[in-house]
Amino acid sequence: MAELLKNMTVEGFADLTASDAPAPGGGSVSANAGALAAALAGMVANLTIGKKKYEEVEDEMKVLAEKADALRRELIEDIDKDSSSFNIYMEAIGMPKDTEEQKEARKAKMQEGLKAAAKVPMECAETAAKIFEISEAVVAKGNTNAVTDGLVSAMMARTAVIGALLNVKINLGSIKDEAFVAEYTAKIEKLEKTAIEEEKKILGMSDLSDKLY
Repeated sequence: MAELLKNMTVEGFADLTASDAPAPGGGSVSANAGALAAALAGMVANLTIGKKKYEEVEDEMKVLAEKADALRRELIEDIDKDSSSFNIYMEAIGMPKDTEEQKEARKAKMQEGLKAAAKVPMECAETAAKIFEISEAVVAKGNTNAVTDGLVSAMMARTAVIGALLNVKINLGSIKDEAFVAEYTAKIEKLEKTAIEEEKKILGMSDLSDKLY
């Protein structure tokens, strides 16, 4: 049984990504970026908890740390989900196509696989987009000694969202279900706008990064 991507060392994951193996690819890397974004936001919250200077926001930081932890765990699972989401399509490719009936069954299965391959990165993008709220809060109210970690969290969250959405887009191009494509296209546009605007807003909250845009 192949080792789960989420259980690999950083070096092992990077080596496999750099190889000629089809996975992990951009989708799994985007999920990984999201997990790290959540981890950084949670770290800032945890570095704020227990500090006398930040007593007024301690309860809020505890809540944010829990939210960040939940998102981190979800995105870690998405690392492997993305790599396996294309399996249905690949199985369909190998289906027989000798008769018209077989050809139609194969086409239907391929469409099912493409939809599955679009759904997983969409869910990843939606999850990663929830990190911005935490990043913003820890940059605004968290331990100032860790503000750069909050800023990097926002940047990584943007990468996670937009990276995952690129995987959605490439699959939509082959999906024949117009209603499905329209629904997902609208979601993409909304999430892309959110990611770009949120990152810009959060980076603008610090003198260290306010001139990047």
